[in-house]
Amino acid sequence: MDTKTNATPQTTDLVKGSYSTAVKGAQDYNNKLLEFVQMNSNTAFEFAKRLLDVKSPAEFIELSTERARKQFATLTEQTQELATLAQKATSATTEPARRPNQGVRPV
Repeated sequence: MDTKTNATPQTTDLVKGSYSTAVKGAQDYNNKLLEFVQMNSNTAFEFAKRLLDVKSPAEFIELSTERARKQFATLTEQTQELATLAQKATSATTEPARRPNQGVRPV
């Protein structure tokens, strides 16, 4: 009976810790996502302003190509950063459960 009594608070603490870590990871991810949304919106408005000053089809194509190249690089970088954040959050959330010798044993 002592094993069950000892395991329950430890398991509860493990679950609470994992949940707290998961929430923190989700908040960090969402904050970074909102930062990217703001940055991308500002870039889109700046592009729209520059389009208003275009004088020729060649200038339009040059501006559009430059924008597409920069946008691809930015989105690639942002995707990698978000993936890294998600991976860190997942690892941090599951790490306590993977640690040996936590004192929690199956009943």
